[in-house]
Amino acid sequence: MAKPSAMIFGCRRGQLSAAEAQFFREADPWGFILFGRNIECPDQLRRLTGSLRESVGRAAPILIDQEGGRVARMGAPHWTEWDNALPFVETLPKKARVKAMRLRYHAIAQELRACGIDVNCAPMADLAGPNTHPQIRHRCYSTDPVEVAALGRAVAEGLCAGGVMPVLKHAPGHGRTPLDSHVDLPVVSADRDSLEATDFVPFAALADLPFAMTSHIVFSALDPDWPVTLSAAAIRYLRGTLGIGGLMMTDDIAMGALKMPLEQRVTGALAAGCDVVLHCNGDAAEMELVAAHTPELAGAAADRAQAALNQRDRMTPDEVSIPNILEQLRTLQTEVNHAR
Repeated sequence: MAKPSAMIFGCRRGQLSAAEAQFFREADPWGFILFGRNIECPDQLRRLTGSLRESVGRAAPILIDQEGGRVARMGAPHWTEWDNALPFVETLPKKARVKAMRLRYHAIAQELRACGIDVNCAPMADLAGPNTHPQIRHRCYSTDPVEVAALGRAVAEGLCAGGVMPVLKHAPGHGRTPLDSHVDLPVVSADRDSLEATDFVPFAALADLPFAMTSHIVFSALDPDWPVTLSAAAIRYLRGTLGIGGLMMTDDIAMGALKMPLEQRVTGALAAGCDVVLHCNGDAAEMELVAAHTPELAGAAADRAQAALNQRDRMTPDEVSIPNILEQLRTLQTEVNHAR
């Protein structure tokens, strides 16, 4: 049996065209990722996730970025609306934050799984700081690295309780830069000791999660020449020193931080040690180019991919209803308000 290719693709609309289905059948990406452009209502979304898996003939993982707040691909009136993570956390005393985040992401997972989505690109272990780009900062959990680790663990546990796999991002941290890597290439010049005492702490603490996503950021202390996604030295550091053992995917390979031709981004990321290339925009010509330069998922990367899928398949989701979870969250917030 042929192995899937080491890539994750998006699609253009809320249903697959015949051409897309044929392309996916031939290219055989390992997984898929969904965005707001793909989502209308629960029934439509279930049909789409079913069609994506049917196109490759297996239970391919389907990813989404459903953090709540600004980064939420599924929203009202069909799904729960949430505040951005940092404002949500900051309304609560520290003793209530872990439980609240676990409940929040348990509810999110229940909504995802009901529509056929089994991987959520969270937790964000990025450390908020004075220079964090506004598009990143409100998605962070805290300015304290120990608290980021604790809340990131709560996010992962909440997702798993609802039957959805977590993705640790954006390794090894997006909080130090005032630039948005969707547009520009950030460079972090802090020394390694400073980073290991702050930004890298949550990633080391959450290194056991089944998936991780690399950042398109140059950390001069790791590699002065290449962003993490394209740096063999940085990937070795993530694996060897921080201990990240799960399947390592790139952030979107088409993002503006990476300036070289697309095929060089793909081959460079895989050569650096990323396991899977993530391409999100659903552009047919770009996907054909990515597919032409991406090999089958093999070796240690295939083993990590299978280990993640095995973990997914062993999950026994907690069937607590979403209204029940939301009621628990309201009760927690009421108790907090009474205690003040």
